[in-house]
Amino acid sequence: MKVSERLRREVWEANLGIFRAGLVTMHSGNASGIDRKRGLVVIKPSGMDYDKLRPEDMVVTDIEGRKISGRWNPSVDLPHHLYLYRHCPEIGGVIHTHSNYATSFALLGRPIPVYLTAIADEFGAEIPCVPYTDNQGDHIGEGILKYMGKAPAVLLAQHGAFTFGPTPRAALKAAVMLEDVAKTCHLALLLGKPKPLPEKEVRKWYDRYHTTYGQPVKKA
Repeated sequence: MKVSERLRREVWEANLGIFRAGLVTMHSGNASGIDRKRGLVVIKPSGMDYDKLRPEDMVVTDIEGRKISGRWNPSVDLPHHLYLYRHCPEIGGVIHTHSNYATSFALLGRPIPVYLTAIADEFGAEIPCVPYTDNQGDHIGEGILKYMGKAPAVLLAQHGAFTFGPTPRAALKAAVMLEDVAKTCHLALLLGKPKPLPEKEVRKWYDRYHTTYGQPVKKA
């Protein structure tokens, strides 16, 4: 059974996207996507530099992690991606990074409150931080699922961040926006004590962003 070339390319582009956005260095981090109909997952190969990646380097596995195609070994973070895909049918793309500003909050074990309208827009809720857990078995996946809220992102204490969405592109957007708002919050906290937006305002900004922002999609 073959995965679609479209998904393979989408996952490759998501991996290039986190590299170009400065969210990863060398070969750390990874992006993946899933073909729900075929039960196949596409993910970055382990330990390969981003600037050397090609679409055909992406590794395909089944939902249990058995390699279906690809010459390389899949990312060592594959079990965490698979756990989310198995337990969250709405997720179609997952990204893991150690981006500096988001990870600075994770290092302190601190969530990111909705200090900004940009956080309300994109995430709609506080970005939670999962307490430290080791990388054995399903521990990370279980922690993410336990603390996952409305926001398409979680921080992992003393580790990094995971973002997710209906597509690899959506997960990429969440990863880029997470680092952007984390940077602004970090700078603000150096200057004073920002206050979170009231829940009513958070809902207003989130609803507007997800109902009226952007351009209508043209039908083919």
